[in-house]
Amino acid sequence: MIKKKTCVAMLLAGGQGSRLYVLTTNVAKPAVPFGGKYRIIDFPLSNCINSGIDTVGVLTQYEPLQLNSYIGNGHAWDLDRMSGGVHILPPYMRHKSGEWYTGTANAIYQNIPFIEQYDPEYVLILSGDHIYRMDYTKMIAYHAEKNADCTISVINVSLEEASRFGIMNTTSDGVIYEFEEKPKEPKSTLASMGIYVFNWEKLRKYLEEDEANKESSNDFGKNIIPTMLANGEKMVAYEFEGYWKDVGTIDSLWDANMDMLAPNSGLNIDDPDWRIYTRNLALPPHYISPEGRSSHSMVAEGCEIEGCVEDSVLFGGVKVGRGAKVLYSVLMNGVEIEEGATVEFSIIAENTKVGKNATIGSDEEIGKITVLAANIEIGDGVTVNAGDMVAENIGGGQ
Repeated sequence: MIKKKTCVAMLLAGGQGSRLYVLTTNVAKPAVPFGGKYRIIDFPLSNCINSGIDTVGVLTQYEPLQLNSYIGNGHAWDLDRMSGGVHILPPYMRHKSGEWYTGTANAIYQNIPFIEQYDPEYVLILSGDHIYRMDYTKMIAYHAEKNADCTISVINVSLEEASRFGIMNTTSDGVIYEFEEKPKEPKSTLASMGIYVFNWEKLRKYLEEDEANKESSNDFGKNIIPTMLANGEKMVAYEFEGYWKDVGTIDSLWDANMDMLAPNSGLNIDDPDWRIYTRNLALPPHYISPEGRSSHSMVAEGCEIEGCVEDSVLFGGVKVGRGAKVLYSVLMNGVEIEEGATVEFSIIAENTKVGKNATIGSDEEIGKITVLAANIEIGDGVTVNAGDMVAENIGGGQ
């Protein structure tokens, strides 16, 4: 008999991640590497187990193979449980028919049977493309204290940034009276983080009604939340004060990696009381040769540095050749930078090779991040300009 759960988490991890361009050509956005040894999905999964939530449904769709393999049975996050644990939930066939998830709300609707088997009081909806550490139990306790039907986690942004987010307008006691999607003239700076707590019985009702509405986009932000608000359901904002970043764009992914090097950014992933768990491969310690130099950088296991690395994040097994320079860049697992090459303000995906004396990116156009896709080769002496996105071999490995 399946044990009843107080809360079930549903992690939306099926997005295509088109704004990450070549980084998500063959991999789902939540599986994109981050921070030298992690993947983006490590953060919400770790938050769940650290918060005592041991039942997580991961809803996959776009390029799921690598993500599914990475999660496995959930052992890395202590989510390999007899009752509960982590479950991969792709779209599936029912009654001789089936369909892709058509929106975030439809994805949850298609998995009502999964949720119902645990008969939860609350359902926690999470996104798979955010970098943050958060105790969900505090949010759930706030939801219960306010006797709310839905609680939306919000973060204070600047007035200039507010027009890029869904903004919650609230009363003095946190009750939401209006939701505005990317307002030109925002009335508040409380931006939705895409993290929701719902009373399950209430949410199921709205999911079923939304699915029956053929005009609906089947989306939480566009349909479920505005409808609940219009119907007078009690909806409250839970203000989060820690570090949080949506890494759904090249710029924000680069920024978040650089934040790991900034002592005042608030992004601390080394807290032993709130570990970020990962399925990191065991590699030997990194090596820096007598000619090599690394400063203000994060260098993972298995790296070999014979050149100069500054203000950068290097994942496991990266090689930087003699005389090569890597500045303000993110190099993912297995990247090789050959002798004399220069890499600046770039993100280079896994197992890509940069040839001798090649030039990737530039510090002359700060703000333009250069991106190389996984498993390609840039030939000797090749120049890749600032802001370019490269998805195939150039001048080598043809």
